[in-house]
Amino acid sequence: MRVSVLGGSTASAEHSEQARAVGRLLAERDHEVVCGGRTGVMEAVCRGAVEAGGHTIGILPGEDREAANPYVETAIATGLGNARNALVVGNGDAAIAIDGSTGTLSEIALALDAGKAVAGIDTYDVTGVEPVGSPEAAVEYVETMVRG
Repeated sequence: MRVSVLGGSTASAEHSEQARAVGRLLAERDHEVVCGGRTGVMEAVCRGAVEAGGHTIGILPGEDREAANPYVETAIATGLGNARNALVVGNGDAAIAIDGSTGTLSEIALALDAGKAVAGIDTYDVTGVEPVGSPEAAVEYVETMVRG
């Protein structure tokens, strides 16, 4: 399964650690991580996944693949700016949102509009987002929703 991990380009130490744990758990369970490929939550989730032997895909807003964080294994340059959010969401089977700003909110909306399961850790209180208290709960929720 591919899981889109949504979150801001800046993150507190707590949210970075939660994202890193999400990445590690996803990798340990043989899931791929899809994200926006930049800093903050995106870098932390990729770091956790790579450290656990997982695969990471970063869908970048600009045209330079080299702009990806160092933990992105497959960088996809789009030149689309924030419109690339649709590609981040579209390439996951489910989504986990961690904190975030307006870009994260747009990704949550796109995921919900597409009928995808969305788990949220300290993120927007939006109908359809399952609030969870831990990285483990987030991963378990999306697994259950996708696999039944």
